[in-house]
Amino acid sequence: MNEEMINETENIEKIEEETMIPEDENLEEDPSSEEENAQQEEQDVFSHAENVKQPDNLEAITEGLLYIVGEDGAKLEQLAASIHASLEDTRIILENIRQKYASELFGIELVCYGSVYKFISKKAVFPYAQELFGASKQSTLSQAALETLAIIAYKQPITRVEIEELRGVSADVMLRKLQARNLIREAGRSEAVGRPILYEVTEEFMDSFKLYTLKELPDLPEYNKEGDSDNLFE
Repeated sequence: MNEEMINETENIEKIEEETMIPEDENLEEDPSSEEENAQQEEQDVFSHAENVKQPDNLEAITEGLLYIVGEDGAKLEQLAASIHASLEDTRIILENIRQKYASELFGIELVCYGSVYKFISKKAVFPYAQELFGASKQSTLSQAALETLAIIAYKQPITRVEIEELRGVSADVMLRKLQARNLIREAGRSEAVGRPILYEVTEEFMDSFKLYTLKELPDLPEYNKEGDSDNLFE
């Protein structure tokens, strides 16, 4: 091998040594970086808040959001992302709202059940709600109320979402009316995700329809199981 070839071989080996990655500088991830990445992902949800001009009426906006979500409520993280605020600032806003509505000047209050914030009416409102919706046995029930009652009577205990799937429309307001008239009541919570409230009929319902037992309800008409079940209670 001549001198020129030897020099060329040595140059190639030198280049390979310079570009070789040392063993202690491999591409394996640092275990401590996993926690940092998780924290970064959480911060990214709210990172855009710094570039968003926050309005002065964040409390009013938060109240409006809580009104819209109704009995489903909203979690702290959801509200914070919606109003472009940090978790701590949102928690302060919610506490201010809670204290505001704790006053006797208001008939509703802000509660937090299962990490979900929502507005509910105060206990003192209930007897007046009965008067508003007419709790007497002679009161005439709307077709929507009868449909909702029938679903609960046949399928109890049942959740609001299951009722809405059968009727095809929102049942939130109707359930509140039927509760105010003491025709249905809460029967615990489902084991499903979110533990939604279960509903069942009351003794008042049985008296109103002159039933000794739910077995006296007429049999449901047969329907095509492969078809839509929306007509089940028509």
